[in-house]
Amino acid sequence: MYIIKVKGKAKIPDYIQLRNDDFVLVAYFRADRPLKQLSKYGLDGKEVALSNLISILPFGKLQKLEI
Repeated sequence: MYIIKVKGKAKIPDYIQLRNDDFVLVAYFRADRPLKQLSKYGLDGKEVALSNLISILPFGKLQKLEI
């Protein structure tokens, strides 16, 4: 799975995209409101690690999600 942080403009907030290994969009949510149903994506119990990663993630750089 891959993660990318997208910079918002003006009134549009920053967003996070989760993509699978084929780069198909799996989840799309606001950076300030992390996804609540992480178990659908195999990330249950990793909410704290994901929010820490989101806070340090640079904008526009696709990275492999390893938490």
